[in-house]
Amino acid sequence: MKKVTIFSCLVAVLLSLGFGLKERQEDWGFFGHRQINRLAVFTLPSEMIGFYKKNLEFITAHAVDPDKRRYASKFEAVRHYIDADHWGEYPFPNLPRNWFDALAAYTDILAVTSENDTLQLFGPENITVEGKEMVVKGEHTKIGFGQDSLLLSFWDYRKFYADYIHQNYYKEERPLELDSLKAFFPELSINEDIISLHAVDRLSEYGILPWHLLHWKNRLTEAFQKGDATKILRYSTEIGHYLGDAHVPLHTTENYNGQLTNQVGIHGFWESRILELFSDEYDCFVGPADYIDDAQGFFWETILASHVLVDSVLSSERRMRQTFAKDKQMCYEQRNDLTIHTQCEGYCRAFHDDMQGMVEARFTKAIHALGSVWYTAWVDAGQPNLKKLMVKQEEKETEEDKEVEKAYKKGKIFGRKHE
Repeated sequence: MKKVTIFSCLVAVLLSLGFGLKERQEDWGFFGHRQINRLAVFTLPSEMIGFYKKNLEFITAHAVDPDKRRYASKFEAVRHYIDADHWGEYPFPNLPRNWFDALAAYTDILAVTSENDTLQLFGPENITVEGKEMVVKGEHTKIGFGQDSLLLSFWDYRKFYADYIHQNYYKEERPLELDSLKAFFPELSINEDIISLHAVDRLSEYGILPWHLLHWKNRLTEAFQKGDATKILRYSTEIGHYLGDAHVPLHTTENYNGQLTNQVGIHGFWESRILELFSDEYDCFVGPADYIDDAQGFFWETILASHVLVDSVLSSERRMRQTFAKDKQMCYEQRNDLTIHTQCEGYCRAFHDDMQGMVEARFTKAIHALGSVWYTAWVDAGQPNLKKLMVKQEEKETEEDKEVEKAYKKGKIFGRKHE
């Protein structure tokens, strides 16, 4: 067992809180996200830390807002994970790292004819990208365009997606004007029987976490540039949640809760139970934030580093389940006047130690990574002076926040139950 030193997460949390050892029990499942956000503040340089410390309680408490939003929006869940192994073998070369490249490659453009037939004009089944060119060849290509195959510029097709399809990303329906396709690709001879087009996203259902992280980093940079204190605070807080998720191996696999290997429940076991029991032994003094030269590459490296640990997590839990005394694996505990059935502390210790510091390494890595993302966004914005920025109290809690909280309390979640 690791020797506990004064340089531990417990000391770091105490220094940042000034009081208290643990979150209240009703906040049990959110413990990790709150501590990642809170402790990341203390990685920042003197030019930044004043603003963040003034808003430390908000940054801590609202670290869990994205999880709560999963009860209010069906578009939220996919932002918390990426099923990387759905896309092939590590390091997943078939999955474009650029957002628009990925969406263009994995979106169907379907046509409906006057006879009410549906044709797939473009999509992952009939698109092959070869460098800067895109070959389109499928059973409907001849019907739709009068040719057995098409050779187009993938850059042009990507731009077409960005200009005409992406604007409907957060809409139930994604209609597409036929004239837009004709105007953008005038060289195509389009079947006159086609009366309408619509797009179907085949990418997002398997998670968009690394792309969403870059989106938030760019929004944070813009907020720094504009000196918008409210948005700086909110974007900093939210990106902390998604970055924490990116450091969890089970957020990068289709087998996200062990449901494919008869290990259901492993997600919360790794992500919550272990951390809550043993984080006071972790060394959370992670050093000062670093500048990130390539944010897109950094987020993908984080995902890949998490994913390579998936097999270790699963094999370790399987080994513990098979070797640890069955009657000492699950216990009853009292929380908030409720009796719950959860993993026994001794069983958790065995799993924790068998992973040889994995949970601590990913947790502390997330703390440093978050501080580094905040710092990078500030530098990229020109290092604006934050010392005079103030966030009005009424701007901290919006109507949207109130609606999200109301939906969260109702308890009906959209998407997966375990991310």
